[in-house]
Amino acid sequence: MSHKKDIENRADIALLVRTFYLKIRSDAVLGPIFNKIITHWEPHFELLTDFWESQLLLKRKYHGNPVLAHQEVDTKMNYNLTSEHFGLWLNLWFETITELFDGETAFIAKNRAQKMSTMLFLNIYKNRQK
Repeated sequence: MSHKKDIENRADIALLVRTFYLKIRSDAVLGPIFNKIITHWEPHFELLTDFWESQLLLKRKYHGNPVLAHQEVDTKMNYNLTSEHFGLWLNLWFETITELFDGETAFIAKNRAQKMSTMLFLNIYKNRQK
């Protein structure tokens, strides 16, 4: 039996986001991209915590456009983002959730991220066709 709890509140989401991005920032492939684009991490942590809180706990705190944000990152990276980047991101996301949590909301967090990564990459690719 697992002794891990499910994702239940903002503090849990903040722990997930911070633990996850610690891995991202030190990743050999993803780290240089994120560390180049994001210069102020604290506001970014808050934004991402708002985003995941709205996704997982249905709190209406996030006001942003993830598609546009990721299209802008792709532009800044000279249109070099690939499905492999999204796969690496997703693997680290799954790994972090599995380390920290167990339960229905944790499962939903994995499922949402998987769907979102596909949607974001497709929108990045479409944006290049303009």
